[in-house]
Amino acid sequence: MDQIINDIDIISPEEAACETVKISKESNNPTARKMYIESYGCQMNFSDSEIVTSILKKDGFDTTSSYEDADLILLNTCSIREKAEQTVRHRLGQFQTVKKRKPEVLIGVLGCMAERLKSKLLEEEKIVDLVVGPDAYRDLPLLVGQAEEGEKGVNTFLSREETYADISPVRLNSNGVTAFISIMRGCDNMCSFCVVPFTRGRERSRDPYSIVAEATQLFSDGYREVTLLGQNVDSYKWSHLENNKARLEKEGIEDVVNFAHLLEMVARVHSDLRIRFSTSHPKDITDEVLHTMKKYDNICKYIHLPVQSGSSAVLDRMNRTYDREWYINRVDAIRRILGEDCGISSDMIAGFCNETEEEHQDTLSLMDYVTYDFAYMFYYSERPGTLAAKKYVDDIPLEVKKRRLQEIIDKQRLHALERNQRELNKVHTVLIEGASKKSELHLQGRNSANKVIVFPKEHFKKGQYVDVLVKECTGGTLLGEAVK
Repeated sequence: MDQIINDIDIISPEEAACETVKISKESNNPTARKMYIESYGCQMNFSDSEIVTSILKKDGFDTTSSYEDADLILLNTCSIREKAEQTVRHRLGQFQTVKKRKPEVLIGVLGCMAERLKSKLLEEEKIVDLVVGPDAYRDLPLLVGQAEEGEKGVNTFLSREETYADISPVRLNSNGVTAFISIMRGCDNMCSFCVVPFTRGRERSRDPYSIVAEATQLFSDGYREVTLLGQNVDSYKWSHLENNKARLEKEGIEDVVNFAHLLEMVARVHSDLRIRFSTSHPKDITDEVLHTMKKYDNICKYIHLPVQSGSSAVLDRMNRTYDREWYINRVDAIRRILGEDCGISSDMIAGFCNETEEEHQDTLSLMDYVTYDFAYMFYYSERPGTLAAKKYVDDIPLEVKKRRLQEIIDKQRLHALERNQRELNKVHTVLIEGASKKSELHLQGRNSANKVIVFPKEHFKKGQYVDVLVKECTGGTLLGEAVK
């Protein structure tokens, strides 16, 4: 087994915290115009790139995995952290060589950074031809046409209605087993550190029947897991139109479809279709949602519940609208209703404005209380235009931020190993997602609690469910053998 440990993918908490960059796949149409899409940041961005691809495919484009072969280069950007914006600006600089060699190539910036920095992108990044916000993707064919005529294509209008519910995404980032379904867009929470409400606009929920239809089609196409996406899925709310009243009454829903209702509707698509969701907000997650998760075996027992800080005073400055006690109440409810084996992950920010050493210790003590399975951990970086930037001074020295972050990471490593050790000598149902990245002799997938499990390939194939007995573990991965 030691050799297996050397060969498999070991996922550390800090590696998980660094979102991967995803690029478009190579297509087989040699005559179509080629577009290259590079996506940064959250799962919502990856899902949006699939919508963009669908829209542009209808306009005659196909995808390529090489930006040097592209007629249209698109960067789907993130503004959550300063590092993400710096990465995109650096990447645009690298594309200068392509633009010099092929002046006719169009380069566009999409997503959150496009909305936030539209003027700077057009003025400072001279190679940018398109700047398109997350609610304006339907206009891309028109904007590309304008850019081809030598006019900058710009639309960063934020909509109160757009959900792209009628667009079938092209699954760029899929392994053929798992897929994203966007259930809502925007965010009404005004966390003081966050730019999302300014870059993605107000919350609006998608018609639940279009979501169920997409899940049904995905299952028919061979997918066996869907992740329902939203900035705050627990605030999903869809009021029925009169012509849907009879349908909803049959579901036992009197007036408004909430997230618990939606979960149940999607879970009923097929018992072999796993359901995940992200992200939950501690102020909104209800016992009704937890009881719905318990009711259906195919709703995965895993919740991403960002806390950001364990200090009530810091949470107040962050405008998170809950305190430490409320968060602990929600964790206790998860453990009570779903059991100790339910996976819980979190986001944590070290060194927020005015954070004292005692407040930092509150975060560490909360981690001890919860013992998270995973965590996404960062030190605070001020984002221009946010409430925190206007109201507070970013006064924690960088070396202090880094030291506090390292203490959080070190503690999470211990907790992750501790939680994984609980799984030893237990049998887990794993949905196989493909080969281990470092060994073709081993497969990997996840269990209900979102833990990566690696085991010998034998005769098993991607997309199958298999029971695996866990025999060893690291802090990031469970290792086992299929049960005969």
